[in-house]
Formats: sequence, C-alpha cells, structure tokens
Amino acid sequence: MHELIKLSATEIRTKLLQKEIKPTELVQISIDRINEVEPIINAMPTICLERAMEHAKKIENNDLSKGQGDPGYLAGIPISIKDLVPVKGVRTTWGSPLFKDHVPDKSDFLVERLERNGGIVVGKSNTPEFGAGANTFNDVFGPSLSPWNTKKTVGGSSGGAASSLLSGEVWLASGSDTGGSLRIPGSFCSVVGFRPSPGTVPTGPGNSPFDSLSVSGPMARNVEDTALMLNAMTGYYEFDPYSKKAIPDYLQAVNKPKVPKKVAYSFDLGGEPLDPRVRKSFEEGLKVFESMGSELIEDCIDFSEAHYLIRILRSLKFAAQADRLKNHRDQLKPEIIWNIETGLKLTGEEIAKAELIRAKLYNDTAEFFNKYDLFICPTVMVPPFDVEIRYLDEVEGVKFDDYITWLYYTHSLTLTSSPSVSLPCSFTDDGLPIGIQLVTECNNEYDLLSFSQSFENHNTNTIQTPIDPIVK
Repeated sequence: MHELIKLSATEIRTKLLQKEIKPTELVQISIDRINEVEPIINAMPTICLERAMEHAKKIENNDLSKGQGDPGYLAGIPISIKDLVPVKGVRTTWGSPLFKDHVPDKSDFLVERLERNGGIVVGKSNTPEFGAGANTFNDVFGPSLSPWNTKKTVGGSSGGAASSLLSGEVWLASGSDTGGSLRIPGSFCSVVGFRPSPGTVPTGPGNSPFDSLSVSGPMARNVEDTALMLNAMTGYYEFDPYSKKAIPDYLQAVNKPKVPKKVAYSFDLGGEPLDPRVRKSFEEGLKVFESMGSELIEDCIDFSEAHYLIRILRSLKFAAQADRLKNHRDQLKPEIIWNIETGLKLTGEEIAKAELIRAKLYNDTAEFFNKYDLFICPTVMVPPFDVEIRYLDEVEGVKFDDYITWLYYTHSLTLTSSPSVSLPCSFTDDGLPIGIQLVTECNNEYDLLSFSQSFENHNTNTIQTPIDPIVK
C-alpha cells in the first residue's frame, strides 16, 4: 500500500494545496491500488482512467473553464461515484442488466458539483440493482466483498463505496440512502456513512424531485473527511425543491467538536430484535459517551408505526417504475418486482394514513429533540453476514415478512428526515466491524458532525483504516 493512501483526505488536500503532490500522481496511485485489490473485493468495477487524468491535468494547470469554481474544497482528490448516479461518458448501469451498456451523455448535478470542487472521479462503485437491498450484488458485476473478510457482505446499497474507501482505492466516496444505504455499509465496513437531511445535498434534475426518503451523502474513513466531502456536495440548486441557500462550513464543526450534554439512547427502538454482539458493542459506545461527560437517558422516539410507514412510502416510490415491470419483468430481480407490485396495490386510504402517521412522527421527533441534544442507537441489528445470503429473514428467533425488515434501525430514522450517521464503534471477537448510529434534529448536520468528532476522539475500540483485504 502506497504511503499516501494511508493519509486522510484532509491531509491529502493540504499536500495538494501546498503543491507537495500533484492530482495526476494521486490518480495513478488510486488506479494502481484499484488494480491491486479490485480482483479481490469487486468494489469499483467501472474505472475511467483517461477521464480522471484529463481532469487532474486541468486542475494542475489551473485550466478549469470559466465558472467552474474554486477547486479548493477537494483540490484534486480521487473519489468514487455510486453506480446509481450518471457520470458523463462513463458506463452507468444502476446495477441492472437493462442498462449494462448505458453510457450517459450528461452527468448528474451532484457529479458536476463535486468535479467543480476538485473531486476527480476515478470510477463507479458497485450497488445492488436500482439500489434495492442492503447486500451489494447484481447480475452485471456480481457481489462486492468485505475487505475485513471476503466471505462477508459489505452491506448496501452503497456497499461498493464503503469497500472502496476501506481498501484504499479512493480517499472519499459519494453514496445515497433511502432505508440505510449509507449507514449500513458504514457499519459493516467500519467507515463513516452520513445521511444528511433532505435537500442538504441536492441532486437532479430528476423525475421525483419531492422524494424526501432518498438522499445523497458522503462516505469517508473518519469524521473530518466526511465534513470535507459534505462541504463539496452542498449548496443551492434550483431543480431540487429542498435545497438550501445558507450552508455552514462543516469543517468548523469538527475542528471545534462539542460534547452533547443530554443524550437519549435506545438499544432496540421499542422492542426490535438485536444480535447480542451488537448489544455488547452498543454498550461500549455508551461508555464512550460516559467518558465524554454526557448525561445518558434511556428514551426513544415512538416508532411503533414505522414498519407500516416504510412499507407504504417505499412501495409508493417503486410504483413509479410500473412501465419497467410491464416491459422487462424477466430482467428484474425478485425484490424489485415485489416493491413495484406492492406499490401498485396501494389504496388511497393506505397512502393517506401513511402521510398522517409520518406527520405525527416528524412532530414527535421535533418535540423529542427539544429535550435532547442527541439520540443514539445501533446502526444494524446484526454484524456483517455471509455474502451468499441475499437478505436476513430472521434475527434472534424473530421471522420477517419481507426483505427490508432487518433494516429497521436505519429506515425508521429515515422517516424522521433527521440527519443520521453511522460511526465505527467496535469489533466482534472474530474481527467484524459494528457501527453506532447518531441522530440530531432535522437540518442540524453541523451539530451531528461536531458530536461525531467528539465520539471519534474518545473511542479507542476501532482499528486504523485503510486495510489490505483479508482473504478467507
């Protein structure tokens, strides 16, 4: 592993700004590392070396076209883009055989913004088909494997992004999250998966601009790098109705980290199953907050209707793909078919009920954060499992009716519109990572990053990353 790969993104940025290294050198280091580990982990199956080198040379020569902005945020750092987001001239498949040869002629606005801010796209990270599922595999590229243990899943749907960070292929990654797709891979790979509030990271133009369940967000190896990446992703965009004009500097939040005074915590969000190994890890996380001087109070938002709510709202999103089901059913995986068919069967009464339930949940959450600075809970109810298992249908003797119930700890928080993050917490006795989930009130990413930095500073239960893949 090249020594520069071991440095954080913020350290790399400093070296770039001080002209100690060049973007082209970093791109080559990234590509060399990809060539070394990609045959083992399959995290970033699509590489765009020529495009990346061309962009790197423009940054070196200060040859960015007028209006492209100051590349100072990322300054030439190689990054990965999830294969759900179009990158101009680069194969973009959405993990689906329907788009296995698709090459877009325009990038998503998020990619354009990252590139304006000095991010160099070196490749597309692997994802489940259309981002559905928390185990990253598809019929185009196959499964992504965990660098901690190549028999284990990296989670999903931003699993390739998390694995590319953990293995040192790139220094920063973008991902997206509906039911936990940034946070679950963060937990399973021991990196930071940050889900911002809707509109903090604008995307588009798209055909569902009012969707507040799905958001884009940063992934990184530590909290400071996450703040750096979030800075490069945020800002107003007229085609995103939730985007914001006033955005703080998130690096300031981590440079002067705060300790949360009153922290509410829950082991099980009201009685959900929890693997004993995750419970033990969460107890260790609670001790970290105790060592910081936080007051810990066992309390929880009322998530009693969350199972109903996520099924309705998620299915409603997928119902928009009815034409895809009608014309290409034989090329869709069963989970996609189930999502669409469930959405098409929804009644007006069910949708209206869901909207009323979500309104109450949002109001209850706002009231909850009038009492507490922070809420914490496990990220996932289990540690990483075997990659051959599509999804978990049972945990601790509790059987599930569908493929999304085991994601309860993340998709319940999605429904609140609150920003949430999975931080590396500890490891099982056999070396598998477990994350802890931190949550603040809606639109308070600043304090969430600040509290996260304090936790990271006091937590001694993690292992330094990146790592070489451990082949099992």
